Amino acid sequence: MANHLHEGDLPAGFDPGGAVAVDTETMGLKLHRDRLCVVQVSAGDGDAHVVHFPHGPGEAPNLKALMEDERVLKIFHFARFDVAVLQANLGVACRPVVCTKIASKLARTNTDKHGLKDLCRDLLGVELSKQQQTSDWGAPGLTEEQVAYAASDVLHLHALWGRLEGLLEREGRRRMAGACFDFLPWQATLDIAGWQDEDIFAH
Repeated sequence: MANHLHEGDLPAGFDPGGAVAVDTETMGLKLHRDRLCVVQVSAGDGDAHVVHFPHGPGEAPNLKALMEDERVLKIFHFARFDVAVLQANLGVACRPVVCTKIASKLARTNTDKHGLKDLCRDLLGVELSKQQQTSDWGAPGLTEEQVAYAASDVLHLHALWGRLEGLLEREGRRRMAGACFDFLPWQATLDIAGWQDEDIFAH
């Protein structure tokens, strides 16, 4: 297991195979206020690549190409926020995507615990530390602890998606989940355009 730190972009030779786990770190949770600071990815091989934007997102052509490659499935946890952040900051529309939080809400109706830490503990027997969650991701340099935290958020997503996909199939909700995942890039567009706090399907 290794954590690779890169400034500004992924290395040109990064090969995710058919699926890549993705997460982001920002200065906060407001799309129009808080900038993108970190994007972390893993090909599911036990390694994580942490891309740091110390001065705000730049060109990042390799990262953008990966996010827009429709041959590569992007696995997120709470994809609604991450997909919107990537679209707002890098100008990319991530497709195709799946979201372990949505999958858990649809398949695990026996609980209201759908956070990443809960899923890793309940489904994989892995305990995640969230100590660095609110640290300063906009700092000029990242600490070893920040890099390790960022990596931990993507290292288990492949395994989680495998377990959750099985649960969705078991409960007969895989097609419903797929429709939700397909809509996520459009939900991100709505959020960026100002409808994030409005239920457009309500009366």
